[in-house]
Amino acid sequence: MKTTEPITARKIETTAHALILVLADRRVEIPWNQCSQRLADATAEERNRAELSPGGYGIHWPLLDEDLAVSGFLHDE
Repeated sequence: MKTTEPITARKIETTAHALILVLADRRVEIPWNQCSQRLADATAEERNRAELSPGGYGIHWPLLDEDLAVSGFLHDE
């Protein structure tokens, strides 16, 4: 039985064009339009207020009431 460690982020960064996940072994850049329509349509201020959960499993945008799992961004890798 194969056991895999859950994917968590150590840090998140935002740019005008993308969300950046800083993982233990790499950085992953995800364009806003691939995150969610709500984030793609959000203002820079709304996106920049992202909060990484204490365990690094999820991201919350309080001004948008949006929550997304870190592992959901990496399902195609």
